[in-house]
Amino acid sequence: MREVPTEEIPALLLRMIPESAEPIAELYDRPAERAVVTEDAWTRLYRLLADCFTTPVLMPQLESGRPDAELLTRCWDFVERVVDHSSELVGGAVHFEVLEQLLNAEGLVEAAWPCMKDRTRARTLEMLDSYNVRLRGINRR
Repeated sequence: MREVPTEEIPALLLRMIPESAEPIAELYDRPAERAVVTEDAWTRLYRLLADCFTTPVLMPQLESGRPDAELLTRCWDFVERVVDHSSELVGGAVHFEVLEQLLNAEGLVEAAWPCMKDRTRARTLEMLDSYNVRLRGINRR
């Protein structure tokens, strides 16, 4: 899979997760389609992921008793596309604003795990190990 150029990640988010359009428009005070092609969108990737993806879209689904399986699949497909990015900006944003957020409440990693793809699972395992977090069925037998 070809690495997505850093400046194209905001537009990729909007394409793959149209549910992020409203938070993007609110954050940048302009239509989402225009906002994602601005330099502000990719240079402030941490904020974009936190305020327009993780908090309003991903976490409510993971915390829901009846998550939208198709939406969760698209969310983790997006993360899979960018999780191993060569840019420290992108890698850091994904680590801190997506994966690390799974540690904020009990059961979020377990809820996310079935939808994660291989590279995202590998990064999640690295994160869990670095924080010495052991979860049955994931990194603890």
